Amino acid sequence: MKNITCLLFLLLLPFTLISQDIELDLFASGFNNPVSIKNANDDRLFVVERGGIIKIVNPDGSTNTTPFLNIDPRVQSGGERGLLGLAFHPQYLSNGFFFVNYTNNNGDTVISRFATNPPDSNVADDTTEEILLIINQPFSNHNGGDIAFGNDGYLYIGMGDGGSGGDPGDRSQDLTTLLGKMLRINVNNAQGGNNYAIPADNPYPNAENPNALPEIWASGVRNPWRFSFDRETHDLWIADVGQGQIEEINMVPLNQAGVNYGWRCYEGDQVYNTSGNCPTNSNELTFPVGQYTHTGGPYFRCSITGGYRHRGTVQPNLNGLYFFADYCSDEIGILEYDGSNWNMTFTDQFANNGWTAFGEDVNGEIYIAGIDSDNIFKIIDPTLSIKEHALFDVKIYPNPAKSFFTVEVSDSQNYIETINIYNLQGKLIKSISKNNKSVISISTEDMAQGFYLTELISETGAKKIKKLIIN
Repeated sequence: MKNITCLLFLLLLPFTLISQDIELDLFASGFNNPVSIKNANDDRLFVVERGGIIKIVNPDGSTNTTPFLNIDPRVQSGGERGLLGLAFHPQYLSNGFFFVNYTNNNGDTVISRFATNPPDSNVADDTTEEILLIINQPFSNHNGGDIAFGNDGYLYIGMGDGGSGGDPGDRSQDLTTLLGKMLRINVNNAQGGNNYAIPADNPYPNAENPNALPEIWASGVRNPWRFSFDRETHDLWIADVGQGQIEEINMVPLNQAGVNYGWRCYEGDQVYNTSGNCPTNSNELTFPVGQYTHTGGPYFRCSITGGYRHRGTVQPNLNGLYFFADYCSDEIGILEYDGSNWNMTFTDQFANNGWTAFGEDVNGEIYIAGIDSDNIFKIIDPTLSIKEHALFDVKIYPNPAKSFFTVEVSDSQNYIETINIYNLQGKLIKSISKNNKSVISISTEDMAQGFYLTELISETGAKKIKKLIIN
């Protein structure tokens, strides 16, 4: 069992990373198996739950009671199956079109379009579904699941190799199947009896591969669990889950077509299985810009979750850093470019989260979610100015508490505006607002014994999180 005390300690303190301190600021709570976070080019965040529901989080961190979309009856959920991906059309704010990737009740991948009318509505019409693709899945794992629009206006789809272990069907190198590929389609047109068209500059088929499927943009991926586009350079970043030893991060320019990332011939940059359709020359493959092994660190690692390159403007110290995480170790990692190489460093452990998703808001700030904790956190640089992200001296006593506890700010001129108390599952248990006091006593008679996280917000917007134990 993961250590609860470690979770509390790490939520209370910043940690050092590439000479860069970061904090996780609890932003929203109460989600059920979050697997994706997207924005629609406005100030809302859309959180995808594996079971088939999409919820809206407002700028203040509150979550709308009514889901944005509920397709639970159409979704087979559990393990690596479920509602896995969401992408908003580049012109969503005018046409209301958005796209999802889910596992249907037959166990196959479905790529569909839905419509929201008007686009700024907080509820989509689930009867507007238009299916673009249904892709047969031979096994229950390695569904991939992420979808995103590139700067070129086309929809990219990440497909796993079909599952089992070791790609027994050699599908990732087989250009006659969509499995183990990155796909690219034009959703603005219809062609060949499909509800989409093939971009003219897609790399296949060609003279060398006349039987290759035209939807394929790149090959040789195992299970691309989250990919993204750098909003500044438009480079494509793919985090590909490894087999048994190596997790990898791939990056190429958006216009680089026909890339072969190497699986199952290679796992990372190491030979795995060169039988079957492997190129005779490894120079034909594109190897990762970053990779790590499952062992050798302080914690066991097993499955990478891809994120984003930070491009927000209010936290300049984070600019250009690529954030990722490991599901098993609960570590958050960073790739930083030094002008010639990408350097990888891990944070300490954030236990009991099981990181499964990163998100980017309209301003380029980055969020992270864990399927075990069901919380959404914002990645924060604690070295911001006092005005931007002030911290204040505060104490809670008695702690452990019995029937009540007191919160006291050392500076009598800095009042506590809001106190939020969360349990370890991230559920908001109690909220006390409009206090305007520097000393507040709070009853715990209606709270069960155990550990809690207390979020304290001053009148200036400064925040601090303290642990609370109730006996």
